[in-house]
Amino acid sequence: MHIRLSGIVLVASAAIAVAGPQLAAPMSSAATAPSPASRAPAHPVAYVPLRGARGTGFDRVFTNMDYNGGPVMPSNTDYMVLWGPAGPPAYPAGYVSGLKTFFGDLAHDSGGHQNADSVSAQYNDLTGAFARYKTTFGGVLVDTHPYPPTECPAVAPVSACLTDPQIQTELERFVASRGLKTDLSHEYFLLTPPHVESCFSNQATANPPFGGCSAGEPANLAFFCAYHQNTTLSPLLLYANDPFDATNPSCQDGNRPNGIADGEINGGLSHEQNESVTDPIPNDAWTNGAGKNQGQEVGDQCVGHMGTPLGTHNGAKYNQVINGHFYWFQEEWSNQAHSCLQRLEPRAARPHATFTVTAGSGRTLNFSARGSSAPGGVAEYVWQFNDAFGAQTVERTTPAISHTFPSAGAYSVGLTIMAKDGTSAGNGGIVTTGRSGITPGFSFGPEHARPGRPVRFSALGTVSAQPVMAYLWEFGDGTTGSGRSPAHVYRRPGRYTVTLVMFSGVGSAFPGAGAATVSTRSLEVTRR
Repeated sequence: MHIRLSGIVLVASAAIAVAGPQLAAPMSSAATAPSPASRAPAHPVAYVPLRGARGTGFDRVFTNMDYNGGPVMPSNTDYMVLWGPAGPPAYPAGYVSGLKTFFGDLAHDSGGHQNADSVSAQYNDLTGAFARYKTTFGGVLVDTHPYPPTECPAVAPVSACLTDPQIQTELERFVASRGLKTDLSHEYFLLTPPHVESCFSNQATANPPFGGCSAGEPANLAFFCAYHQNTTLSPLLLYANDPFDATNPSCQDGNRPNGIADGEINGGLSHEQNESVTDPIPNDAWTNGAGKNQGQEVGDQCVGHMGTPLGTHNGAKYNQVINGHFYWFQEEWSNQAHSCLQRLEPRAARPHATFTVTAGSGRTLNFSARGSSAPGGVAEYVWQFNDAFGAQTVERTTPAISHTFPSAGAYSVGLTIMAKDGTSAGNGGIVTTGRSGITPGFSFGPEHARPGRPVRFSALGTVSAQPVMAYLWEFGDGTTGSGRSPAHVYRRPGRYTVTLVMFSGVGSAFPGAGAATVSTRSLEVTRR
């Protein structure tokens, strides 16, 4: 998340959270689509706070990120979406071209270790995927669809105010109309023009009002600079909302070696881009798991940390060189270094996280991570059981632990292994009370699939005591699907790895109920 605003009281949150808005209750999994106003929680839990809103103190032992059982982005194709009903929106000269250059530069240096995106490449998920620095720029997209009726404050100079549910509705419509992809490798960065602001909800009586609004709103409403999120209906779509804040001192520090676009990059865009890779469905992959700042993501722990300048360009400092161009934006958190870094080359030797599960009495399960290892020895085993609102991680220096769940059912569980130097690895899975072993997130049939014939899938309907609201299927052949029980036809023989993300509400890591667990299974398609 990305938020910066002076004088706001910080409380624990996912990324950097500010004074206590109330999260909406998880939505029903009924087939009837909810109205736009009811489609999302009061606010996402992955946003950039205003400047001055950063708290202190991190995770109890290593100050590090912990794994909660959800997916990372193994690669990321980023799109710029400019929403302006009258045609290409009016931005200051150099704004759009500067951001386009930035995304292109990130893609050019993809796979290297020379900028902050390389810091995020140390985090993995239970499928074995790593959040690699593997970036593609999809291009600039212009959306000329009219803005919906304003449901949040639009007092001059604000010309329009969009709620998060309205943004979700439009992005779903726009992406579908273009036939664009919705999966764990594609993200849409919404960049609205000056004076088009946004709020998390349309509830004037919420705390804070409207769930908190973007930095261009009056000071009593200003709450965030940018945020990343996922839509709450199938198909699950990853996006970031970056209202224009390139000249707003509440969001960026005015140091712009390339011009005005740097204000937007520094004001939230680079922050959200890295958090999206390591925790694309907020608070379900890598976050700070316990303590005062529970729920913070890799960018939140480093708001305002710029590192050592590398030089000056056009009279301004720069701390990043990307494709030969000079940039100035915040560092990202590294478990390997216990600190914020400008760049990182991960160590070759990494920890290995694994665990077994055996049923105990009643709702108790016994966990053992004795098969895990780390260079120099395991210093800490960190467990996330995702079984309560705002569930904190449980930290142990020994590999065995028993946990009693509050009710019977299937739960998403995460394990983080920390080496003595803090280098980490994650693993996890779905466990079910009264049952030993890992529970598959879905089944399929027939077992012996044939080309051209449908394979039918069936997923769990409840995870972590919450009904699943959205399903994202990646069938392993480049296609995706949605719904609890889809059918898919494979055209060619081969072995395919099917990945399923089940979203059952705001991430349990902070504060929330439900989880976005990820599951994989392999199937073979043969001609006989």
